[in-house]
Amino acid sequence: MPTTAAAPPTDRAMRSQHGNRTIRITRTSIGMVCGRSSGRSAGMGYIQRVEIPASYGILDRRLTILLEGAVHCGAPSVRDMTQTTTNSSMAALLASLAIAGAGHALPGGALELQPKAGSPLRELTAPQRARFELGAQLYSTPIPALQGMGPIFNKTNCVSCHSTPRGGWGNAAVTHFGIVDEKGFFHLVAGESQSLLQDFAVSEACKEHVPEQATFTATRTTNSSMAFGMVEAIPDADIAARADPEDTDGDGISGRVHWVHPLEDPEGPLRAGRFGWKAQVATVLTFSADAARNEMGITNRLIPTENAPNNDTSRLAGCDPVPEPEDVPDGEGLAFIDRVTDFQRYLAVPPQTPKSGMAGESIFVSVGCANCHVPEWTTSSAPALEPALRGKVIRPYSDFLLHDMGLLGDGVTDGYAGELEMRTPTLWNLRTRDPMLHSGAASGGTFSERVRTAIAMHGPYGEGAASAESFSTLPEADKERLVAFLDSLGRLEFDATGDGHVDPLDLPSFRAAFGQATNPNLPSAVHDIDQDGIVGAVDLAMLVQAYEAVETGSADCNGNGIADVRDIATGTSADANLDGIPDDCVACPADLDDNGAVDGDDLGIMLGAWGTPNPVADLDDNGVVDGDDLGIMLGAWGPCQ
Repeated sequence: MPTTAAAPPTDRAMRSQHGNRTIRITRTSIGMVCGRSSGRSAGMGYIQRVEIPASYGILDRRLTILLEGAVHCGAPSVRDMTQTTTNSSMAALLASLAIAGAGHALPGGALELQPKAGSPLRELTAPQRARFELGAQLYSTPIPALQGMGPIFNKTNCVSCHSTPRGGWGNAAVTHFGIVDEKGFFHLVAGESQSLLQDFAVSEACKEHVPEQATFTATRTTNSSMAFGMVEAIPDADIAARADPEDTDGDGISGRVHWVHPLEDPEGPLRAGRFGWKAQVATVLTFSADAARNEMGITNRLIPTENAPNNDTSRLAGCDPVPEPEDVPDGEGLAFIDRVTDFQRYLAVPPQTPKSGMAGESIFVSVGCANCHVPEWTTSSAPALEPALRGKVIRPYSDFLLHDMGLLGDGVTDGYAGELEMRTPTLWNLRTRDPMLHSGAASGGTFSERVRTAIAMHGPYGEGAASAESFSTLPEADKERLVAFLDSLGRLEFDATGDGHVDPLDLPSFRAAFGQATNPNLPSAVHDIDQDGIVGAVDLAMLVQAYEAVETGSADCNGNGIADVRDIATGTSADANLDGIPDDCVACPADLDDNGAVDGDDLGIMLGAWGTPNPVADLDDNGVVDGDDLGIMLGAWGPCQ
């Protein structure tokens, strides 16, 4: 084992005190290096660098740890160390930090920002990007009845359902109806061809209704289409490898694959379903064709027959004048279903900030959530797959299998999926989802309230019941950590306010964190993009890249040779009204309503904020609106000069 002198502490370290021992997380060379610390007596002060093997913990992440204290050199692995150390706090820390990463880096090692949810994949070629943009436009454009929409439908475009953001979740819901017999089995109403209700029609005469014979209805909310191309690229065999339909391992989880034929290849091999609440769809093109016909009433080459109101084909003659199929190829030979497929296939993976290392994910695993919400997958390496989709590690948090959910099941059958079976939904971009669950039963309130409701509804029966029970027995602090981890799914780097934008409102948080130590469990971790434990110069440079207020961010209004966003983010300049313009550039700061004069309207604003830390009226930035601010306003009374 080679030895080396101890490296001095640097600002690229995250320190955490546990008993009398300091643990420093660093990104140093791979492997284990031991040496005697200078200034310490022999046998006391060994320093040890240890790489957590890729097989350790719940993620495939490298982590190097510098341990200062009476730790002997030569420990074969972190796993062994956590078993043999007498410091239980250290063992717990190692377990919780096994997923700490080194930031999101390009293959060459340079950092890059995670794309916003709803953005295109970064590695698309120019023609692929053009196809994405055209698909996005058609995804959002309402289709009129004269072009084939209807006669019965639920929405006139895709984004009406997949709205948060475009291509994501939505609060729209659809109704399924049928008959449940005395044994609890679901059946279609006699004469009906499907259970889905189309809620709207081109005219009252064409409207569809829930039949009087129906004894049962169920609600399904909108699923997300985020990164559909990545999900489609997961090999069938990998999904099937996680199935355990007979629960042979006895863990209470018996997920099974919903094998289906894609509409585009009905005679070909069965494929592993992965889209839809019942995993009833295997490919993005099938998803697009099915939604076009069943949600928008647009027949296409894969489903060329029209939906008749309540399956009464005699009503079609007066309701549907457009010949089938209504979705015809454009000048490039591509139809609507092809265009929206391009958009969904090329959607980027939503962000996750911090990228890794949150203690809440360890708790998520320990209570059994990850048994179904499997964190990580790798897409196929097939040469025929686009490079932007090929061989990528993604984190959707789903196994794409059907599970018996007990009372949480929706009671409807779909293909080979039974009444109580539901596909595990993805969790990426979860922080934007309201309502949650297929039924929308976890809705409104705070994110934490929705998550807790959704978890509780996984019990008391079904394959999710044990995890729901485990969560219910956690200490409140651990529940909060788990919820905080889930809240990271969809959060942009530097988006401290959580509004989906990096703008002037996020700069005060960065300024408070700049130069300070952090860790993945602190709110300031949103600013530590390189995850080195310090919000420093690298993070500042990446903030400038992420900043959306380009017109003010690139300006240098005070002429000091530094962009305004840097001045504000580092505290060089104040920005009391959070408009992204340094206050030392504002000629008339007491003009609170920006009408060109300091007058009674501004005085009213100040008096309304009296005694509060309102940043707009706190003209001297002392943290409270008081007499000093009033004096500044009265001194500037009249037209701005």
